[in-house]
Amino acid sequence: MGLAPDPRLILREEELDAALELLFLAEAALWAGADAALEAEPAGLGRTHYRTLFLLKRRPGLGVRELARLMALSKQGASRALGDLERRGLVAKSAGEDARRRPAALTPEGAALEASVSERLRAQVARAYRAGGLDAVPGARRILEALAGGRLALARAGHAANER
Repeated sequence: MGLAPDPRLILREEELDAALELLFLAEAALWAGADAALEAEPAGLGRTHYRTLFLLKRRPGLGVRELARLMALSKQGASRALGDLERRGLVAKSAGEDARRRPAALTPEGAALEASVSERLRAQVARAYRAGGLDAVPGARRILEALAGGRLALARAGHAANER
């Protein structure tokens, strides 16, 4: 990620619009896979619930505030998703050092649900990486990391704080 921009890279509006279109279509394809996997699960679970499960798998101990910032949700939206998952026994909150912050973690049932949906999405990403070829994978990761920008830094900082 520390590479200097290539001065030969001239990006015209048409190329950037084509990239945006591909990103939107790729997002739609990934969410269609997630939706299909979630249809087989208990009623009422949606994309926000899955994203919450996924982030808690990657970063156990996140609280409402961190989830809201990572997923671009209001604190109320993140709290609602966590509450729904907790009521279904998919997430457990523990008492934190600060009474206002209750870190959340997946239960075994939550981990199983996350794994079943993620398996489908990982297969989609693996197919795309294979189609792009071995040399394209690092570049694709750099592009996605650059797009994630501040959210990636926030996620990494939260992960480091949770490991302490």
